[in-house]
Amino acid sequence: MAGIAARTLRIGLIAGDGIGHEVVPAGRAILEAIQTPQLKFTFENLQAGFQTFKETGTALPDATVDALRECDGGIFGAVSSPTVKTAGYSSPIVALRKKLDLYANVRPVKSVDIGGVKGKAGDVDMVIVRENTEDLYVKEERTFDDPVNGKTAEAIKRITYRASSRIGKIALEIALQRQSLRSLTSSEPSIHSSPLLTITHKSNVLSATDGLFRETVRGVYEQHKDKFSSVKVEEQIVDAMVYHLFRQPSHYDVIVAPNLYGDILSDGAAALVGSLGLVPSANVGDNFVIGEPCHGSAPDIEGKGIANPIATARSTGLLLEFLGLKEEAQRVYKAVDANLFDGKVLTPDLGGKAKTTEVIEDILRRL
Repeated sequence: MAGIAARTLRIGLIAGDGIGHEVVPAGRAILEAIQTPQLKFTFENLQAGFQTFKETGTALPDATVDALRECDGGIFGAVSSPTVKTAGYSSPIVALRKKLDLYANVRPVKSVDIGGVKGKAGDVDMVIVRENTEDLYVKEERTFDDPVNGKTAEAIKRITYRASSRIGKIALEIALQRQSLRSLTSSEPSIHSSPLLTITHKSNVLSATDGLFRETVRGVYEQHKDKFSSVKVEEQIVDAMVYHLFRQPSHYDVIVAPNLYGDILSDGAAALVGSLGLVPSANVGDNFVIGEPCHGSAPDIEGKGIANPIATARSTGLLLEFLGLKEEAQRVYKAVDANLFDGKVLTPDLGGKAKTTEVIEDILRRL
């Protein structure tokens, strides 16, 4: 912490639903473990999710949003979704992204040799940067009776210059930052020799919406070419992208995509490294960040104490990274990777028999 003034950061903790209550404590324990006299954390437990909706009539209470505005960052666990249409309910994490202007969903996907055994996908080290505020997720739909086709449903797909330029810029910044981190850890081999940004779209069909996304991201690169000159930029149509992602995942470094494609690609990419329980994300804006594991509320294992906390641990690392605490983030990543490489304390989704708390304790010991 040399050269950094003493600071206390307030972190909002939203367990949400299901196994969120079992994995969010991992994030808190990690932050407590890395505290120093120069760096302290305080915490505020906040409510959101489907259970909160059933109890209060709202999935995201105003009090939670107001409290987060007074925090420096947050950790979100998981949220359940009703299996049938439920009047008045909408996803709290989607609402949070809009209310706090968390316009980028950043999802690193990295392979680790679990128990010293290389995964079937080989070396994977990519970040998917997903636009977080628009596309089909504006949730503007309507149904009507068409005289020819009968009952018909339509949804608005909205792409704007503002959102596309912001996501393009942060994706390029991440590509540069990843290259900088690789040079700092040059003792550890990297599969990427130089930064690469892959723009994913479907502008061959959706020439207006995806065409605007593609043109805007390319425009950001051209406008700031002096700064991003070391970054190679390529494009991939989304259906071909899915094929190549699974055929040659080691090719990809940073992928930037509109909301829907980014959602699909990041969940699919999780399969390359073995489990959604390993994949973190961060919801990032200019003034706030929320770490969020990519898995759901997992009602099938809720309460059994076997949920994998590693996605939350890595999401906590991302939270630290976007708070400017890069050295502390690297400590967390290394502790998690060491746990996986050792392979002796793993949850059942990774072939082990350990409890959630045992994995957390092992990571804390390595910290």
